[in-house]
Amino acid sequence: MKKLVLTLALVFGMLTANAQFFVGGQLGLTYDNDTENTTFRIAPEFGYAFNDAWTVAGMIGYTHMDNYNSFYIAPYARWTFFTKDFVSLLVDGGFGISTGKHKGASSVNGFEIGFKPGIAFNLTDEFSLVAHCGFLGYRDKYNGSSVSGLSLTGNDLSVSLYYKF
Repeated sequence: MKKLVLTLALVFGMLTANAQFFVGGQLGLTYDNDTENTTFRIAPEFGYAFNDAWTVAGMIGYTHMDNYNSFYIAPYARWTFFTKDFVSLLVDGGFGISTGKHKGASSVNGFEIGFKPGIAFNLTDEFSLVAHCGFLGYRDKYNGSSVSGLSLTGNDLSVSLYYKF
């Protein structure tokens, strides 16, 4: 039994020796001239990087449009598959659940499951800028939208700032 506990402690220590916590998130304000719709989004993120390739994280967000409000939570795993100097290519795979309500209507629950490709710019050892473009998966009424397959709309474009400690 002592050997098992010692082995597990050693494996955990090796996995977390190079690990880092991070916090960050997204903040957005957009206006669409065609629909005359203003959208505000805030989504803090928190996570844990096991090593240079693998990270687990989560996002808790709020979106407000003129007649619609939504709250969502989205845990994900990030795989960084290429790094050169200060630039990294990555893909986030995860799922999310949301609840939203249009003014004067009943609330709507939604979910998504899929992948989001991205690029990271490691500005310093502590700060990173990460951009995602696109979504590949299934989304049903999640945060006000639905899609099956590949989506490259402006709703699938995001930029986040992270602080590692």
